[in-house]
Amino acid sequence: MKKTIAMASAISLLFACTNQKTEDKAAITTDSAVAAPAKPQATEFADAKYIEIGKMGNASLSSGNIDAWMSSFADNAVYIWNNGDSIVGKPAITAYWKKRRGEVIDSINFSQDIWLAVKVNQPQSAAQAPGNWVLSWYLTQAKYKTGKRMAQWIHTAAHFDANDKIDRVVQFLDRAPINAATKK
Repeated sequence: MKKTIAMASAISLLFACTNQKTEDKAAITTDSAVAAPAKPQATEFADAKYIEIGKMGNASLSSGNIDAWMSSFADNAVYIWNNGDSIVGKPAITAYWKKRRGEVIDSINFSQDIWLAVKVNQPQSAAQAPGNWVLSWYLTQAKYKTGKRMAQWIHTAAHFDANDKIDRVVQFLDRAPINAATKK
C-alpha cells in the first residue's frame, strides 16, 4: 500500500511538473507575442552591392573611363575632401575628374583595398546622413603628367540615395604628396 501511495504521489508530481512547464511555455509564448518589436541597431551591415558599385568606380577611374564611373552618381552629388574643398553637382564632378584624369594624372591604380558596406539607422551626429554607405581604404599609386609619382593610403566614404546613386563622397587624403608630384 505504501508503495502504491508513493508511486501515485510520484506520478502526480510528474504530471504537476509537466503541466507547469506547459503553462510556463504558454505564458512565454503569449508574452513574447505581444512584446514590442526590437529597436534596430544604430548601424548594421548593408548590402554588398554597394561594395561592388565602389569597386567598379575605382576600376573605371583607373582605366580613365570617367563616364562609366559617374554613371553611379546622383545629379545632386557632392564630392568633399578632408581639407574642406568640395565640388557640387554631377556635371561639375564629371568635368573636374575628366580634366584631372586627362590632363594631370597619367595613370592611377588602387590596391590592397578594404571595403565595408554600412547602413546607418540612427545617425550619431547631425552631420551624419542616415542610409547606406560604403567605406573604403586603399593604397593609391599615381603617375602624373610631370613624370613624378605619388603613393598614399586614401579613405573614401560614399553615401547612397534612395535610388542607390552616390550623392555624397567624403575623401580623406594628404594633399602634400599630390602637390609635390604635380609640380613641374
